[in-house]
Amino acid sequence: MNIIHVEKLKKSFGEIKAVKEVSFDVEEGEIFGLLGPNGAGKSTIIKILVTILKKDGGTATINNFDVEKEQNKVRESVGIIFQDPSLDERLTAWENLYFHSKFYHVPSREIKNRINNSLDLVDLSERKKEIVINFSGGMKRRLEIARGIIHTPKVLFLDEPTIGLDPQTRKYIWQYLVDLRDKQKLTMFLTTHYMEEAEICDRIAIMDHGNIIALDTPENLKRSIQNDIITLVTDNNIGFSILVKEKFNIETTFNNGTLEVPVSNGKTFLPKLFEIAGGRILSADIKKPSLEDVFIKLTGRKIREEEASKRDKLRDSVKRRRRT
Repeated sequence: MNIIHVEKLKKSFGEIKAVKEVSFDVEEGEIFGLLGPNGAGKSTIIKILVTILKKDGGTATINNFDVEKEQNKVRESVGIIFQDPSLDERLTAWENLYFHSKFYHVPSREIKNRINNSLDLVDLSERKKEIVINFSGGMKRRLEIARGIIHTPKVLFLDEPTIGLDPQTRKYIWQYLVDLRDKQKLTMFLTTHYMEEAEICDRIAIMDHGNIIALDTPENLKRSIQNDIITLVTDNNIGFSILVKEKFNIETTFNNGTLEVPVSNGKTFLPKLFEIAGGRILSADIKKPSLEDVFIKLTGRKIREEEASKRDKLRDSVKRRRRT
């Protein structure tokens, strides 16, 4: 059963087409992800679905409620965790959840039990009376998760939910979220540019420049490449890349000091590389395609490169403003 239905959704900001006739469905109880760089249109889609932005065209429903015609019903059906922190750090964990409960009209007789249950789910019961400003980044994120589910939504939206957290904390947050989905049969809709988070999803829509360019399970997306990746370190990666092109007509890529060679069967092809190498190969490894490999194949670049480019532009803009 589909709990989210989106058909030919469009949104522009002036001349910039942020979302270009995007269509997809999300099944009840599914973890559905939008994977792509900043500016791909991921957050815009979430803001339309949770009624923060108005769409320019197309249709979108959540829990069978139209996102424009039945906004209050949609808001009752969703919980939201935004990229930026939104807790009141001057209040305790309990007080944050209490005011959120009142805002969503949780029946008074149920508020105490719901707060206790939500804090238990994210392992914060012992810190419920502590002021939030004393919490770590991971604890604040867990409290936001507890707040997002306290009114028992049908869909929990997570817009870059672990951005700015260290890898270990990201791992813990996702353990809580997956357990939560299993316990409450909660549908989760997330945006991310972290490949390891996308692997958790039941299905992924890869976005680029306002379009969905692929949509499937992580395994099916990786199988679509139909290649193994041989990773080499040689005495001269550029020179060996030219040799591989001459001998086998294979285009290689460079990645953090290694040379990557895409082949249909790594185990049978690796001996051929050693045969032409003449001792130039210092190390070799074979790996199966990753979601990052899928993204590179579809877009011609890495998400990290896209993010770095945007950071550079922002830094240059700040420098220019300071000079003036």
